Amino acid sequence: MNQFKPIKEFLAGKLTVRIYPDRKIMGLAVASDVALKMMEILTIKNNLRMIFAAAPSQNEFLAALCNYSIDWDKVDGFHMDEYVGINNDAPQGFGNFLNRAIFGLKPFKSVNLIHPNATDPEAECWRYSALINQNPVDICAMGIGENGHLAFNDPPVADFNGPFTVKTVELDQPCRQQQVNDGCFTHISEVPTHAFTLTIPTLLGCSNLFVTVPGKTKAEAVNKTLNNPVSEACPSTILRNYNAVLYLDTDSASLII
Repeated sequence: MNQFKPIKEFLAGKLTVRIYPDRKIMGLAVASDVALKMMEILTIKNNLRMIFAAAPSQNEFLAALCNYSIDWDKVDGFHMDEYVGINNDAPQGFGNFLNRAIFGLKPFKSVNLIHPNATDPEAECWRYSALINQNPVDICAMGIGENGHLAFNDPPVADFNGPFTVKTVELDQPCRQQQVNDGCFTHISEVPTHAFTLTIPTLLGCSNLFVTVPGKTKAEAVNKTLNNPVSEACPSTILRNYNAVLYLDTDSASLII
């Protein structure tokens, strides 16, 4: 049982919402829940497949998850998005972020990364789609963007019923500005204009969904997620139709408490 108790918990549709007093405790709570689910799955299966988000919002969760004794050599790791065309060694690359945060720290069975410099982006989408679709994905640990995006499914390109597993998209201006706000780039002109992303049906097709969203900059997105009509105009609203868990701190929950 998770020792980190929320100060408030409620349902929004099927979505469980848990609010914690600060960002650190929130991260510890997510890690506890995810670790317990991983260990539970590995008692009945010899292999676990998991998708990770790469963003500063995940820092506390990922750091805490690394402290758990999990059979990492039975875990296949994936990530959910990557910039198109960014240098392979760029620190802003999402694969590189996850290598620093968890992939390079634990003995995963496999680490499966999207290649940002693939000469044929469409072929790269098909290659990564084939990896994702080899077997069901057990866990997706994700966040929500300032514009309500899930992975890089921004409102202009989000599709709740699209046929693809992975696609390339043009990033909208609020999404690119968020990368500056997060400290990943110094100016929006440095932020790539296109990205690879797992689609919303792919993300929500995972068996267990853990959504970590701390910080004041996410307060409006959280409010819209829980109160706006379910539509691609705010992609994260679709979470209310799924048995996911949304973890907040009092900053990100400031407009709903």
